Amino acid sequence: MAVIYILERDIINIMDDVIPVITENDVKALTERIRKAVEDTGLKGVVLGLSGGIDSAVVAKLCADAVGPENVMCVFMPSRVTPADDYRITTDLCARWGTEYRILDVQLAVDSLSAILATSTDTPLDRGNIAARCRMVVLFNLAKKNNKVVMGATNESEFRMGYFTKFGDGAYDISPMSGLYKTHVRQIARILGIPDEIIKRPPTAGLWAGQTDEGEMGITYDDLDPVLYRMSKGASDEEISARTGVPTEKVASVREKVAKSEHKRIPPICP
Repeated sequence: MAVIYILERDIINIMDDVIPVITENDVKALTERIRKAVEDTGLKGVVLGLSGGIDSAVVAKLCADAVGPENVMCVFMPSRVTPADDYRITTDLCARWGTEYRILDVQLAVDSLSAILATSTDTPLDRGNIAARCRMVVLFNLAKKNNKVVMGATNESEFRMGYFTKFGDGAYDISPMSGLYKTHVRQIARILGIPDEIIKRPPTAGLWAGQTDEGEMGITYDDLDPVLYRMSKGASDEEISARTGVPTEKVASVREKVAKSEHKRIPPICP
């Protein structure tokens, strides 16, 4: 029987409207799908951005298991606001797993583009989006030079909320976390043996000092994932609120963010 890993505060059962639990067999199947997807491209391995967060750590380990660590290039792309711990964590992970590790500081590129594009209305989000797109340029450049594919780390929770930069961290060749909520990513991390230090870190895109995912979205992942899952099953705001305990107005706010970010998830419009 497969071992089931459940978050401390999760109460997950087999009812249709409750988020399914990830098992060791699920992780093995996902690893095999990644291997097959890379093989089908005819390329020689993968490139991914490794940040020190749980999502990219999970993807890096899955890829190392799928195609071999010698075929995985992890690229750490710090900027001025990158915490010092991220250097240590990413270095340690790659040493532990035997993957290639590169550091490419994107701050000069971010500063240059910011100077060209600067207006009186610039915000931290503007500069954060520039940083995310600079990182995308780095990854695709390295992938082309090394005959590899770019692996994404955007999970389903972020994808549905539009919590990613279009043509930034939302740009990749293969997206192994699609369909997997943050709840699932944490379960996979435990199965893979990702260090607790990483699992327990406050999720952040690292785009400016003090920025966190949950702070920006205005809801915790523990509340968000059950709401998004039930939304995908067609439940009303009132039904979701009654089932999850999340206030109806917050459920409505999530639904609005999902609707408003739809343009980020569809292919280019060709009239």
